Amino acid sequence: MSVIKINAITVPAETGDELAVRFRERQARGAMQNIPGFEGFELFQPADEREQWLVVTRWESDQAFTSWQNSEEFRKAHERTEDENGQKKKPVGTHAELWSYVPAAAG
Repeated sequence: MSVIKINAITVPAETGDELAVRFRERQARGAMQNIPGFEGFELFQPADEREQWLVVTRWESDQAFTSWQNSEEFRKAHERTEDENGQKKKPVGTHAELWSYVPAAAG
């Protein structure tokens, strides 16, 4: 059964567009394509006054997610990159929480 990991990131309104750009760039590079146990991910922006953006990922197991968290690929994916002037890009979020879910049994 798949497990769902949700990274709830607090993103001020003025940096939301930048988060969306960075997410699209990561998708375009296929950054997660060959990660064992990875099944997919999506970015959701708030449709109301909230500042929490959700990165929803699906994994084949908790172990697959934990292995990725401890990998060189994870470190590279989360290191600060440089802008066109060679300066380190600032984080767009001010806080993040990791939530874990599994699909509910139909019943």
